[in-house]
Amino acid sequence: MRVGVVFPQTELGGDPGAIRAYGQGIEELGYRHLLAYDHVVGADPAVHTGWDKAYDVQTTFSEPLVMFGYLAAITQKVELVTGVIILPQRQTVLVAKQAAEVDLLSGGRLRLGVGVGWNAVEFEALGADFTNRGKRSDEQIELLRKMWSEQSVSFTGQYHSVTGAGLGPLPVQRPIPVWIGAASAPGYRRAGRLADGWFPLVEPGDELEKAKGIVEQAAHDAGRDPAEIGMEGRIIYTGSLDAVADELAQWKDADATHVAISTMDAGLESVDDHLEVLAAVAESIL
Repeated sequence: MRVGVVFPQTELGGDPGAIRAYGQGIEELGYRHLLAYDHVVGADPAVHTGWDKAYDVQTTFSEPLVMFGYLAAITQKVELVTGVIILPQRQTVLVAKQAAEVDLLSGGRLRLGVGVGWNAVEFEALGADFTNRGKRSDEQIELLRKMWSEQSVSFTGQYHSVTGAGLGPLPVQRPIPVWIGAASAPGYRRAGRLADGWFPLVEPGDELEKAKGIVEQAAHDAGRDPAEIGMEGRIIYTGSLDAVADELAQWKDADATHVAISTMDAGLESVDDHLEVLAAVAESIL
């Protein structure tokens, strides 16, 4: 199982020095990948009365693909993972271009995690339709893979039309791996039908086993081998190394192929604090 980290951008976002120190630091510690969350804009609670979501207009988020272009130049081997890009609020071919560039700059180290999102305020700000985001996402994934694998693409779908156009240059990985973040039955089925891997937004246990069953059935129905679909778990650091080790064992028992350690919201005030904790975690589990 490959162990990585979640970039704590709600605490370190906006500081280029912290991004550099963190990216290079976790690579030196032996972590295999760096996962970054995605939000383009946050909602202002003063305008959106009753807003009670986890993030708002005050929350810092680095744009993952731009940040990865920076990290590609100052790291050597750590995999760069979006977890997840909100795909249907973006132009598909532009995402293909940006992802291809990151993959080139990093020497083939990008894993593109995508999801359908939950923030209608963000969709509105980006001029995207919130109501059909699931259906559009299916088509987007198909088109992304074609754009990354073929020099000249002609594609006609319900939401996209491309006539004899292609990316130059193409990425190192053809296609770039696409993973799906999922927290509902439609998302699980989408992962089983289409994804190279998935991020279950649940903990190990009965709910995860139910989700895995939906993914596996959808894979079988699509003529795919479920064993070839990766799964990445998330471990939230709460101050206990023993708890991290216990959760790691649970994800192993659940047949996860990857796991990421998150140190956000743990009362850590600086990049050095985050790296100190991750050093202790690495010493205990890597």
